[in-house]
Amino acid sequence: MEKLESPSSDFDIIAPSWYNFRHHTIFQAELRALAMRWQGGPLLNLGCGHGADFLPFKNGFELHGLDYSAGMLLQAERFASKHSLTLTLKQADLRVLPYPDNSFEHVIAIATFHHLKGNTEQLKALQELYRVLKPGGESFITVWNRCQTRFWFKRKEILLPFKADGKEVTRYYYLFTFGELERLVKKIGFKIIHSSPESRYHFPLRTFARNICLLLKKTK
Repeated sequence: MEKLESPSSDFDIIAPSWYNFRHHTIFQAELRALAMRWQGGPLLNLGCGHGADFLPFKNGFELHGLDYSAGMLLQAERFASKHSLTLTLKQADLRVLPYPDNSFEHVIAIATFHHLKGNTEQLKALQELYRVLKPGGESFITVWNRCQTRFWFKRKEILLPFKADGKEVTRYYYLFTFGELERLVKKIGFKIIHSSPESRYHFPLRTFARNICLLLKKTK
């Protein structure tokens, strides 16, 4: 059976449970470092989910979030209320962003692009990210790494289950390697400032990290 991208309705179902399951970002160190590096300005969070990745940017940033799941955006409003965040949220697809060219100084996309099926769709979304980023602006993206040990005997496209309110929902994932993701972002025109595993990974070879983390710059 062909593996298809998960519809937004699947994420609507899991959204309330996800709010509690992943209430705090697992990229706390990375995002705090970026907040220090970027020092404020308009920031867009692509695939913002329930909003946990906004918190390190609470002070000094103009926060915008986009997700294609209405259920996740409801949880983001809940998260914002709890943590006194001011967010501007929109429901849309990553491949057709509802923003003018050169709108944002900074863009983050945490665990987002691996939900898009195949390089053609991923390139569409990366091109949109590039379009809305200001010249000289920077973007931080993360995806799951295909070479982490739990995926050694898996295909590069998988479906993973998540149980929520007595229902089991399967989510589509495209598993990247470092080399593949780096080639895609260079094809769009990004300069790679930094390519690394997550900060919690402490082994010398990045190959087997759980996550691929790229810090990118739009040079033109």
